[in-house]
Amino acid sequence: MKKPVLKTLKELKSIGYQSRSIKEEMRQNLIPILKTGKHPFEGIHGYENSVIPAVEQGILAAHDILLLGLRGQAKSRIARQMIELLDDWIPSISGTDLNEDPLQPISHQGKELYAKHGDNLEISWIHKSERFFEKLATPDTTVADLIGDIDPIKAANEKLNFSDDRVIHYGMIPRAHRSIFVINELPDLQPRLQVSLFNILQEGDIQIRGFQKRLQLDVQFIFTANPEDYTNRGSIVTPLKDRIGSQIHTHYPKNLATALLITQQETTRISSIYPFVKVSAIDKEIIEQLAFSARESALIDSSSGVSARMTISAYEALLTTAERRRILEGAETTRVRLSDFYGTVSSIVGKVELVYEGEQEGAQNVAENIIGDSVKTTYERYFPKFQNMKRTDENNPFLDIQNWFGKGESIELMDGFSELEYNNALNIDVLDKFILTHAKGEIQASKNLLKEMILWALSEYNQVSKQRIEITTNFSDLFGNILGNLPVD
Repeated sequence: MKKPVLKTLKELKSIGYQSRSIKEEMRQNLIPILKTGKHPFEGIHGYENSVIPAVEQGILAAHDILLLGLRGQAKSRIARQMIELLDDWIPSISGTDLNEDPLQPISHQGKELYAKHGDNLEISWIHKSERFFEKLATPDTTVADLIGDIDPIKAANEKLNFSDDRVIHYGMIPRAHRSIFVINELPDLQPRLQVSLFNILQEGDIQIRGFQKRLQLDVQFIFTANPEDYTNRGSIVTPLKDRIGSQIHTHYPKNLATALLITQQETTRISSIYPFVKVSAIDKEIIEQLAFSARESALIDSSSGVSARMTISAYEALLTTAERRRILEGAETTRVRLSDFYGTVSSIVGKVELVYEGEQEGAQNVAENIIGDSVKTTYERYFPKFQNMKRTDENNPFLDIQNWFGKGESIELMDGFSELEYNNALNIDVLDKFILTHAKGEIQASKNLLKEMILWALSEYNQVSKQRIEITTNFSDLFGNILGNLPVD
């Protein structure tokens, strides 16, 4: 919608303009969207039957909203997309510090201009992009930042008494009049600052250094918070929680399909940068499974959460690992290999909080354990699980592979293998036979990747020894490897 050309209050009245609060504005703009069966939150997946309906109900009820959830659960993204529920343009009194409605001025300055000019009051137009304010709660945040303070320089220059409200320098919240104001990580806000929000939320007035100024502020507040903050860093004071109309709990994706959709959406740019790296559906499943496995790991602090950003970073690291190998080899194209997943370790260790046992295990080992568990879980979607069968059991689907390793055979895979060397190393008949016999339908991955996945899964089942030595992964017979390491008299 183009910017309106109306310039005075008289022209504004001629088109039948009527004032309405921001909460009513958002409510009325949401209703026609709901009637179409859609929702205003693009790119938010997995919340269709939980968070999004609750947010919409909060908006319809004209509530201030608290989004409560662990990190990486799209809380800030939801808040930022609420801007789409605002009118494209709204009128404002020109020359005032606040975004004042021409029909309802709230400041001394706005009222004075209205009284002086009447219908000839000059108006300006504010785009919805200018009506969104966001503040991260940090230890250095002050009441002056949020609410305002007395400006002694202004008082001196204009020869005003400190009891005159014109000496006030307004903070972020009053300047967000008729706008959306987001405070992220609310528990990090000091209790005395949270207290300063009481009257604004309930009565609409502000207090600065004991000077009370009645301002009918019109603000849609959105707060975000992490439950972990309640014990580790701070808390939301109870009276403030009581004044927030809707508290909505967010959550992580509940299934793999939703998680895959989110990661694909967030990695479109980097995927386009590396068109010569071919990524299979299995690769993407393993990447996504990393987050699910990490959230279930006893070595990782579940109360801290595992952000969706971990899988996004891991996917980026996977692509760049394969791309680096392609460049060094001088090949035109390459496919992701399972050994490339070791390149995701740095993305995992920085995105999880370890419990004491995890710290003892070491971040590197924990990350590699998560990768191994993710490979095994993905393997079990397409191949038979290991049922703890003996090597003498003829129904054991792994019997040929176990016997092949039992004869002293081994497989060595170096990270920098050329395509030819990689193919030769995995040219194992028993692995080809296993895939042909036991694969559940057609699998979207190269045969070599499936062979690697089988070997990794067998190592997770403790049927094959997998040893990682710098840039080399060795697979050999588990029992032979154990016997070979026994001391000799």
